[in-house]
Amino acid sequence: MDSFYLSSSIFTANGSPLSVGFNTVNIPLLTSFSVGVGTRKKNRRTWVSVCRATSVVFCNLDADDFRHPLDKQNTLILRAIPGLNEVGKALLGTVAEQVMLLENIGTSILVSENQLPELHQLMVEAARVLNVEAPDLYVRQSPIPNAYTLAISGKKPFVVVHTTLVELLSRKELQAVLAHELGHLKCDHGVWLTFANILILGAYSVPGLGGLIAQILEEQLFRWIRAAELTCDRAALLVAQDPKVVISVLMKLSGGCPSLADQLNVDAFLDQARSYDKASSSPVGWYIRNAQTRQLSHPLPVLRAREIDDWSRSQEYRFLLKRAGQINNLQKA
Repeated sequence: MDSFYLSSSIFTANGSPLSVGFNTVNIPLLTSFSVGVGTRKKNRRTWVSVCRATSVVFCNLDADDFRHPLDKQNTLILRAIPGLNEVGKALLGTVAEQVMLLENIGTSILVSENQLPELHQLMVEAARVLNVEAPDLYVRQSPIPNAYTLAISGKKPFVVVHTTLVELLSRKELQAVLAHELGHLKCDHGVWLTFANILILGAYSVPGLGGLIAQILEEQLFRWIRAAELTCDRAALLVAQDPKVVISVLMKLSGGCPSLADQLNVDAFLDQARSYDKASSSPVGWYIRNAQTRQLSHPLPVLRAREIDDWSRSQEYRFLLKRAGQINNLQKA
């Protein structure tokens, strides 16, 4: 398993972690999510603003307003562990921060108003909708479509997006990916994941039963990480405000490529998700499903698609949109 010594967020189609830099200690990485849409003309992509004036902005949005129930449950468990916060701060010092900062400055492109301004605008708009401070954004050359977030020592976090992901997704999809990463930051997922990893490291150091305890903690940690991904898919929907955009991201990461993008069908992918639920509903199917997902850092893409489709129809999501819309109207009056 690829590893690093601080919290990060990486999204892959099959949920397996990817390396983000220097491996020093054996800590599993927190994984994340990715996508982007644009129109092509003479092999060039045209980018325009995604968040129109009619988009709802969640001015008073709290992380628990959209946090998945399983994420809430496991986050409360982490918060209840005495001294965990102090241990994490002690272990995550300035060296880790400087290593990753210099790694990205030296090998990636820092996005700004003067550098890839369209991507910069996508991030700023997504952060405004979610009522969170926009982190730095880097674009990194890589053949693997991916995006991840790094949050170190309470300093300003940053998001890294791979070039292949930018090519794969439409602009709306790419902004949904950025919103997903912002969801990790708003919910403090990077911080809590780091602390959970520290617990696993501590358990491995205990003689005798330490390894067994660590394996149990690791399995529980993966359950929490998968739940955190469902939360951040909701953050993506809050920004996209169209479930098909988020589901399209998951579909493209499962088996999409630029040459097939115009042939992909979101409704067919949702039917595929429902067929998976049906096929895994038997006792044997249930066992295979759990064995298939137990060691994954992300839920299966089809399950994430079904989850976000269900939440988009929920009273909870509709209430958030209605409340935010009312506040937006009052501010404009």
